[in-house]
Amino acid sequence: MDRPPLSPSDFASVVTAITSAFGDPTRRAIYLYVHEHDDGVTASAVAERFDLHPNVARHHLDKLVAGGYVAVAAARPSGSHQGAGRPSKRYRVVAPEIALDLPLRHDDVLTSLLGRALAELGPERSEALAEEVGLGYGRAMGASMSPGSEQHRSFQTALHAVAEALTAHGFAAHAEQIDEKVSIVNENCPFGGVVIENPVICAVDRGMVRGMLETLYGRDLVTETALSLPTGGERCVTAVQGT
Repeated sequence: MDRPPLSPSDFASVVTAITSAFGDPTRRAIYLYVHEHDDGVTASAVAERFDLHPNVARHHLDKLVAGGYVAVAAARPSGSHQGAGRPSKRYRVVAPEIALDLPLRHDDVLTSLLGRALAELGPERSEALAEEVGLGYGRAMGASMSPGSEQHRSFQTALHAVAEALTAHGFAAHAEQIDEKVSIVNENCPFGGVVIENPVICAVDRGMVRGMLETLYGRDLVTETALSLPTGGERCVTAVQGT
């Protein structure tokens, strides 16, 4: 038996129920926006419509794709000649009617909880707390890597030890000289999409680098986030000063 079409208010209620699992009102609005366009939308159109960085817009759309609510396909702009122009990714809803029996995604609920908790603290306090957590974790990691006799090793040796430790934790890290600054470069972010929605989490990485380096090298250092995924970077860079 076919289901009757949902009224606009019922449809909005269903979308709210679905996207509550993601815990993000922006993603709910994006889904509604995609649903309004039968021919699909691009990430750049979503970014412009909601005043988002393109990386953030793609992240929201990819989360909807991962949840099975939106499909993505490459399509050339209308009116372009065959073979001309670069195909763009267009996002479309999987079906105009949505089933109500949807499973709860526990990892997304925890991500939502983390994001809301950070938002409640405010940007300055949440960033300070994230860096404190990373600093403590980094010091513990450094202590486990550095028996007493090996402490106060050379800075370069300590730097490469930190990169190896971060790589073991999923960061795919290496040391690099960038703009005359010694830096730790992470080619991968193990925090996943949560860092796009909550850039303050980058402070955890910054704290880890500082905590490990100070423990291994034996001197106070200053670390700063020079580049990150939330700001449009293809990788994350933590610059180190005070060497």
